[in-house]
Amino acid sequence: MENISLLLSEALTPYQATLGPAGARGERLVTLKNPAGAIVIERTLCVAQFCDKRQLTDVVDGFHRDLLVAEGRIEPCVIAAMRHVQTQAFRPVLDFI
Repeated sequence: MENISLLLSEALTPYQATLGPAGARGERLVTLKNPAGAIVIERTLCVAQFCDKRQLTDVVDGFHRDLLVAEGRIEPCVIAAMRHVQTQAFRPVLDFI
């Protein structure tokens, strides 16, 4: 798991990622700290998210998004609007059936 911590820190530079001890079901607390050492984000992740490359990529993407919000570089409503547009773009059209 130490490798996961290093990979997360590298992917989320300049933030430092640390993993807490494993919980009863293998879940881990991930803490992101800014360069000054202040905690910016804490999130509990299940063990499956560390074992599957696709899920770990989703975790990093989620942290990137949350950091943008925490830094004030993007508003949560913008993320909601982007998700809405994506949902509409892939919605099946039933009129042609």
